[in-house]
Amino acid sequence: MKVLITNIKELVQVRNKGENLVAGNAMKALPTIKNAYLLIDNDRIANYGIMNECSNITYDQIIDVSGKLVLPTWCDSHSHIVYAGNREQEFVDRINGLSYEEIANRGGGILNSAKMLELTDEDELFNQSIKRVKEVIKMGTGILEIKSGYGLSLESELKMLRVIKRIKTAVPIMIKATFLGAHALPFNFKNKRTAYIDHIINDMLPLIHRENLADFIDVFCEKDYFNLEDTARLLIAGKGYGLLPKIHVNQFNAFGGVALAVKHGALSVDHLEELNAEDINALKGSKTIPVALPSCSFFLGIPYTPARSLMDAGLPLALATDYNPGSTPSGNMNFVVSTACIKMKMTPEEAINAATINGAYAMGCAQDYGSISIGKKANLIITKNIPSYNYFPYAFGENHIEQVLINGRIFN
Repeated sequence: MKVLITNIKELVQVRNKGENLVAGNAMKALPTIKNAYLLIDNDRIANYGIMNECSNITYDQIIDVSGKLVLPTWCDSHSHIVYAGNREQEFVDRINGLSYEEIANRGGGILNSAKMLELTDEDELFNQSIKRVKEVIKMGTGILEIKSGYGLSLESELKMLRVIKRIKTAVPIMIKATFLGAHALPFNFKNKRTAYIDHIINDMLPLIHRENLADFIDVFCEKDYFNLEDTARLLIAGKGYGLLPKIHVNQFNAFGGVALAVKHGALSVDHLEELNAEDINALKGSKTIPVALPSCSFFLGIPYTPARSLMDAGLPLALATDYNPGSTPSGNMNFVVSTACIKMKMTPEEAINAATINGAYAMGCAQDYGSISIGKKANLIITKNIPSYNYFPYAFGENHIEQVLINGRIFN
């Protein structure tokens, strides 16, 4: 089926198919076409251009979007959207003065989510999670990474990953699965970190591989969680099962995790609220992309990733939600883009590049997602009547999306 979208006020993020990453000063440029059309053939972008060039195009359906913008859907490369219950009491505890670390030391945080998830059966976990996934699609997300990590036991980690696999078949967007067994030490392995890592390597990874449950392996490389030696062991073991590394690093401390990630060929290093010159130098010349999670900084009141330092060093940057019940209970990529502009001083062009094509790169999917390119998937946002793409981050409290197309079809 051919769908022709006409009278597009501005077609945003138009690139050649081979452009799969934008870095440094190039992030300031966002290619667009004004007064444009776009042709979809089945689930892919077949053609686009200015309106006066589309008179002889044949189609089965036409969508007139006069006064509206069209851009690729958001690419959210970091989420924990599969979880049970919520942690609203910890939200109140933080208001009353407790820190993230203090809450964790009292049995809250990740361990609290692990306890709730253990008590939730697989069907209920799926039902809670699929609602969230559908909501983020309505808000413009067209490709999504989902991590485990609230299981922290063989049974519960497998439960999470099986739910993610079920979600893959239940929604039309691409879902990437990440195994994050090393998210925290479970209660029954307190003061037994090496034993827990052995358990992940010897017991969890073989079963995950056998059931084909994950694309990536992740580690929370942070003080009081998993150190550099732990992280290296886990990344090497994961790569042995074909899992590409993606790492939580530098959320609270900078102690060499970025260089370690680059050494082991990590696809992305995520968080980076704390960053030093050594980290930036380690990223130069690598294929590892930094990923910032500004709504996490907003919610916890911690520093924001120094986006300007990364881009001024010639590096790329991606933006993602970190959607999770404890530190970022939101999967709204529109808010992420606004927060990046308001708090991280990224221009709208830089933020949109980071949330689309660079986000797709951070999931290894930029060949099919993240830009308006012939041959890529027709995952599109059609805006309401707005003045320009600058209005997206500017009017942060409004919903600017009229329709979302996934694989060339309107998502309901």
